[in-house]
Parts: sequence; structure tokens; C-alpha cells
Amino acid sequence: QVQLVQSGGGLVQAGGSLRLSCAASGRGFSNYVVAWFRQAAGREREFVAGISGTGDMTDYADSVKGRFTISRDNGQNTVFLQIASPKPEDTADYYCAAAFGGAIWSFPRQYDYWGQGTQVTVSP
Repeated sequence: QVQLVQSGGGLVQAGGSLRLSCAASGRGFSNYVVAWFRQAAGREREFVAGISGTGDMTDYADSVKGRFTISRDNGQNTVFLQIASPKPEDTADYYCAAAFGGAIWSFPRQYDYWGQGTQVTVSP
């Protein structure tokens, strides 16, 4: 069982930077793939980035490649999403999610544990 608590988010100007954190409780965090999803108003939840349990593999949506960086610190049971050069179209509620083992899945239904969500608003 894993519980995820998110922090970070808020209002940021386009071209600025922001970091989201996802802290996990429970044991064996390094056995879990963790991903970030986002959901903009009126749209479906979409995959943003994912990282393997050991942190040696990452995956990104094409829309954020080169701007977003996912990383993790298993000693601190925390996954981060660094957002650089945000754009207004990045405005959404962001969620972290975890799944035991496996690959970096890109569909929300493949994740069992979810953070509470955090709002990111990018002003022009």
C-alpha cells in the first residue's frame, strides 16, 4: 500500500520554472513506477512523464520533452517534476500516480495509487 502526497504547484509566469513533489509513504517505494498526469478543464487526464522504480528509465509526452524533467530520490521516497519554460497550455491539475513494478505505463487505469492533485496555472 502506498500513499502519495503532492506539494508544489501554483501560479507561474510563462518561461519561469516550477517544481512539483510527490512524497510516498509505505515500504518498497523503489519497486514502484511513478508517473505524472495532468488534466486540463474539459479534457481527459493525460500522461506527462514517468520514471522507473530505480530511476534509470524515464518517459515523456512529446508536448513536454525538453521542458519537463522527472526524477526521484528513493532515499526520501519522493518523485519530482521540474517544469521549465512552462506555457499557458501547461495549465492543468497535475497528479502523481504509482504502480507496482512493470513498465512506465501511460494510461491512468494502469496506476493504483494517486496523489491528491495540485493545480498549476501558467500566465502568459
